[in-house]
Order: sequence, then structure tokens, then C-alpha cells
Amino acid sequence: MGLIRVGTASWTDRTLIESGWYPPGTGTPEKRLRFYASQFPLVEVDATYYALPAERTAATWAARTPDGFVFNVKAFSLFTQHPTRVAALPADLRAAVAETGRERVYLKDVDPVVVDQAWDRFLAALEPLRQAGKLGVILLQFPQWFPVSRASKDYILACAQRVAPRRVCVEFRNRSWMTEDNQQETLSFLAAHRLPYVCVDMPQGHPSSIPPVLAATSDLAVLRLHGHSDQWESKDITQRFGYFYGEGELMGWAPRVRALAEEADVTDVLFNNCCGDNSQVNAQQFAALLKP
Repeated sequence: MGLIRVGTASWTDRTLIESGWYPPGTGTPEKRLRFYASQFPLVEVDATYYALPAERTAATWAARTPDGFVFNVKAFSLFTQHPTRVAALPADLRAAVAETGRERVYLKDVDPVVVDQAWDRFLAALEPLRQAGKLGVILLQFPQWFPVSRASKDYILACAQRVAPRRVCVEFRNRSWMTEDNQQETLSFLAAHRLPYVCVDMPQGHPSSIPPVLAATSDLAVLRLHGHSDQWESKDITQRFGYFYGEGELMGWAPRVRALAEEADVTDVLFNNCCGDNSQVNAQQFAALLKP
């Protein structure tokens, strides 16, 4: 069985800080990250989805965490064809898209030259993590309007080639990728290019729902647990991810994750039920269940 790393999709959420999970004496960003890294070997950075990161920020993350700690980083929204706030772009790039007159733009609305510059800045900002050996994978979470197609596959490959030698992992929110008819084709496509498929646990019955299929398509396997909130369609993040996994659920996932880890060298398990300390407590519980 390969290495299993368990972590969460945040360490800075306001509701987490207010929950009391961080002990006394950890009242600064530096102390909170150092404490988090003493509890887990892995974290996912989701703030990079909302705005391009700063190189100095990545450098401080690298300096505040021990050797072997890993940051998986969510790709900027523009790169995964999500609506992107013009205000989230750097000022000089913002001016190039301001003529659209929109507050939010999609990839198709933006000059490819501007997109190239945004990618270059995104990757350059992550360089301190890469140099420190702490950059894991870049998460490409595609939206529900990104269906299975040749064009979509080509775009995934283009993203992977752009970031190489860094690695991407791929999460879908359009059910066409994982229907009974397409599931094997999707997994075979990713495996052929050694791209990790992001397995998910999430509410079912929604347009964005993907079934909880566990599969390793490369030497790295990734599982993101989003919870089962009955308000999955809410725009309120705390409602959407306000879910706590019970002991029985976690015990049910443990053998499945061990089986997944038999197919990969490394398996990353990330709890994304980020509301209060739900994800941190569940991740600690799950890590304990996986111990021999």
C-alpha cells in the first residue's frame, strides 16, 4: 500500500479560526500555519481560485512548514473556465479586459496573450513552493458546463502541458464524464496521460453531481470529500459545505481508501467540508482510523 496523506482544503477560514480548533497562542497567520502543519502533512490552497497568488506569500508558506509538507493548489478560476472577477486580475491585466464592460469574464472573453500572462504569473508565484519541494499538484476543477468532448480533453492536456514539469489533477462537475457509458473512457484518457483523477464524495442528484467512484489513473490518487449538505446549491459557503462526517461514514471510507492506495504510490485525502472545524476534526479522525 502506498503512502496516504490526509489534510483539509483550508487552514485560514474565518469560521475555523472562530471555532476554537487552534489552541491559545496561535493568534497570527504564521503560528496558525505552523500549528496546522504539526497536525497534518498536506493542505489544499483554495484562495488561488479567487485571485492570483503572490510569490512572497508562497515563500512564507514554504518557510513556515516542515520538510515534507505539501501544498496542493487550486487553479485560478479563469484557467478552468469559471466566471472570473475582473477585479481579481492584476491591474495591468485588468485594463486589457475592462473593455468588455463586465464585472466577470470567462476564458473565451479574454485575449490569449492576457491568459498566457496570467498563467505565467500564477506559476511564477508558486515557484518558492516548488523550489522547496512542497508543491503538490495543481487542482483543475472544471465546471458543470465543461462536458466530455474532444475539445475538453484537448484543453485538459493543454493545461497539463503548460504547467509541466509541475503536475495537475482533474476534478469534474459535469456528470457526462462519469456516466456508465463514459466512465471507463474518461479514466482511460486520464491514465493514458498519467493525469490523476480526483475522486469525490459529494451530494448526489444535482447537475454538478459526480458519483463516488474511486480510481487511480496515475502514481498519485486524490480524493476530495465535500460532505453531503442538503443545501449544496446554496451560494453560502458555510451552508454548502456545512457537513460533519459521522464515525460510521468515516469507517466506511477507510477500507475504500486503503484499496485506492494499493493502486498508487501516494494518495491524497482532502476534507473540503470547511465550516467551523468540521474538516479538521474529520481529517484527524480519519487519519487515526487509517493507522495500522
